[in-house]
Amino acid sequence: MKKALTSIYFFLPVQLLLLHFRKYQVLLVFWLLLYLVITGNLAAHFGASSLFLAPEYLDKISFVSMFLLGCAMCVFIMTWHITTFIIHSKRIPYMGANRHAFVVYCINNFIIPIVFLVFYSVVSIHFQWHDEHTPWSEILLLQFGFYLGIGVISLVSFAYFFRVSRDFFKVALSAITNPARIRNIVPYDSLDYEIDVIPVNSYISGKLRIAQSSELESYHPRVMNEVLRRHHRNVIFAGLFSYVLLLIMGLFMEQPLLRVPAGAGFLLFFSIIMGMVGAFKYFLKSWEAIGWVLFVVLLSLLVKWKVFDLRSIAYGLDYHTETSSQPVYDYAHLHDIFTKKRFYDDEKIEEARLQLWKNKTGSDTVLPPLVVVTVSGGGSRSAYWTFRTLQYIDSMSHGSLFQNTVMITGASGGMIGAAYWRNIHDAWQQGLLKDPYERKYQTNIGRDLLNSIIFSLASVDLISPFNKISVSGYSYTRDRGYALEQELVRNSDGLLDKNIGYFKEREGKGDIPMLIINGTITNDGRRLMMGNTPLGYLTQPEYSLDEAAPPIDAVDFASFFAGQNPYNLRLTSALRMNATFPFILPVVKLPSHPYMNIMDAGLIDNFGAGVASRYLFAMRTWLLHNTRKVIYLEIRDSQENDVGSPSDESSLGAMMTDPIFVIQSKWEAFQSYAHGYFKDFDPYFLGDKLQFITLQYVPKESKKTAALNFHLTQEEKEDLYWSINNTTNTAAVDTILKLLAGPRK
Repeated sequence: MKKALTSIYFFLPVQLLLLHFRKYQVLLVFWLLLYLVITGNLAAHFGASSLFLAPEYLDKISFVSMFLLGCAMCVFIMTWHITTFIIHSKRIPYMGANRHAFVVYCINNFIIPIVFLVFYSVVSIHFQWHDEHTPWSEILLLQFGFYLGIGVISLVSFAYFFRVSRDFFKVALSAITNPARIRNIVPYDSLDYEIDVIPVNSYISGKLRIAQSSELESYHPRVMNEVLRRHHRNVIFAGLFSYVLLLIMGLFMEQPLLRVPAGAGFLLFFSIIMGMVGAFKYFLKSWEAIGWVLFVVLLSLLVKWKVFDLRSIAYGLDYHTETSSQPVYDYAHLHDIFTKKRFYDDEKIEEARLQLWKNKTGSDTVLPPLVVVTVSGGGSRSAYWTFRTLQYIDSMSHGSLFQNTVMITGASGGMIGAAYWRNIHDAWQQGLLKDPYERKYQTNIGRDLLNSIIFSLASVDLISPFNKISVSGYSYTRDRGYALEQELVRNSDGLLDKNIGYFKEREGKGDIPMLIINGTITNDGRRLMMGNTPLGYLTQPEYSLDEAAPPIDAVDFASFFAGQNPYNLRLTSALRMNATFPFILPVVKLPSHPYMNIMDAGLIDNFGAGVASRYLFAMRTWLLHNTRKVIYLEIRDSQENDVGSPSDESSLGAMMTDPIFVIQSKWEAFQSYAHGYFKDFDPYFLGDKLQFITLQYVPKESKKTAALNFHLTQEEKEDLYWSINNTTNTAAVDTILKLLAGPRK
């Protein structure tokens, strides 16, 4: 027994496994992250596990999507082998006596990849069967595609390394057989002997048989290291080849065929980072820590000198004006723009727009019901639910919902769904569409957005931040923000491919609802409001108008950037700013001085309650005299009575981390409860004319809520689609239909 255990312990695969845990453990973090994501213990709220367990390619889970994921998985595994070989080969100098040292190393370094692949297959098969309702025959085909992808890349990789290893080995062997060259190449030094060489009695040979290490020819350790250094050059070349390949794919990122599944994009992203770690270790050796510090310093200087910028831009807006003509973003300038006069002038313009709407919808004797819609943030989940709700109610009311809606506002994904709904019915009114209720529109809003974002992150943002494109007459840098916008255009069949000014005339006439698209100005926490009508009456509280220094808490985009062609802003850019979730999408900079930085509207108000309530208050006099009912229609992707499950500080880790992350994890709940205060006070200025109606996504299973990200599984789509039939939602729909019906002109 002792002999058997000893032979196992000194078996090279076992020694390499122990070595990974003993030295340079940071590389194990990549495997740990994959494990946590796939099991749902990390980023479960964003649905990250589905990106690996049921990847989509060209909008469907298929043999090809699994094949591409398998290819990316093999790239990740090969990068793992390459990086660890570069770092640890000095501890196994005797491997240099093998003709194909790197190939043999990969064979013996199999334990971690094989264990992970087995684990992955078990979890993915369960997910595809239980969550995607995939037939067993198709599941087996998907698994075959995954492992075929691994096999193809493995064959290509090993074919390369077999060839180059042989060539380099010949060069090294000629040096080894010449003693004079050995003395020149390997001078004697007290550091010749590696004190951390791992002891090995046996290993798996290139012919896949157990071989004894004693069978290897004995060479001086420095000679072995020289041979291994030549192999390092091979693997570094392979890494550079992968980089160039990603670079080329990034140049053609707008081609759907070249966009790999999001899970594959994550794996490529991990591979790049891991490859950087290996390269730093290989080239800098003991100076690695200093090298990383210098790298970060250099990156900071390049950003400071504007060689490249990690922030994104809003397409269509003019960034090329002189600095002197760019608006100054400070309180003094805001105070000069958003004056008391502008407040009342803009208020009158909106009242005039409402009067035009009333003339088309009602009359002086038959007052119409007016609808203000607020939608919540929540990525594709909220976009899908918002669109489903609006389409359903509008269909049931025979178009009355769209006809009676005057304003839509909110945050993040909900605004994407609402904007798409608005644009479909606008196109239908103009005779550009035959049927605004076709099921394909619901399908479109549920199509994947995450693949393009992650692919751009891996192939453009990280490795080539200098790609230039021309949009709306201006030159810009493209990034994952641009990738998202292009995907929105494709998914909407071009209906979102407009600038915001395209709708200005019809909004002004009251033909279509006004969109107020919000963003959060991270410079100081103000709200940015993007719309086609003047919004000065929403930039500050009315009580403060006579104060010398009123609290201006919001910025009207078109008024502030009047000199930067504001109405040329792409609608998709406005929606992206409104949905810029941290790190998933880049912060957007706007051409002010200093730059105005924009992030997700949900940071301030995830439900649109603030803008809607101030709008109703500002229009209260007109509303009281010109409407039969004011319907405040709130569409939210979470339940008002139960926004999130309470945390339990029963462990030491929870006690230490909850105070740090409480704002992040409970931010939606904080806002939701504060929303109740608006509902308390709104009726005081509108009386019984105001009617609150809330429709909320209620999952069939409380613990299986659709994930908050830009990707939805088939089961999640079905759950969202049928949530309109929930008892509470059915009652809410009946109420709004009764309010919309009634005496008409």
